[in-house]
Amino acid sequence: MIIWGTRSYIYQLAMITLLCGRCGNPAAHTLRKRVMKFTLFFIPLFPISSKYSTQCTFCGAQTAMPKEQAEQLQAQVASQAQPQPQAGQPVPPQGANPYQS
Repeated sequence: MIIWGTRSYIYQLAMITLLCGRCGNPAAHTLRKRVMKFTLFFIPLFPISSKYSTQCTFCGAQTAMPKEQAEQLQAQVASQAQPQPQAGQPVPPQGANPYQS
């Protein structure tokens, strides 16, 4: 007797502030990736499919999106998270507090 099936895993990739299409509020949205994996004897072996979506934290509306758009949003969030030094300003050493004199 061989036991096989599928199981879904949800990964939260980022938190993004977007204008919700349902409620119209500029609210935080979670960018999620749902991966369905093939299981054999309850052990996940390999991914079968993956889908991306955003969910509004204000009203709970969920919107599906293509992989390219999700990766673009994730890259946008990553670039905003790390401050870029402006021209003409010294770059502080790693681990140093730039506000301390």
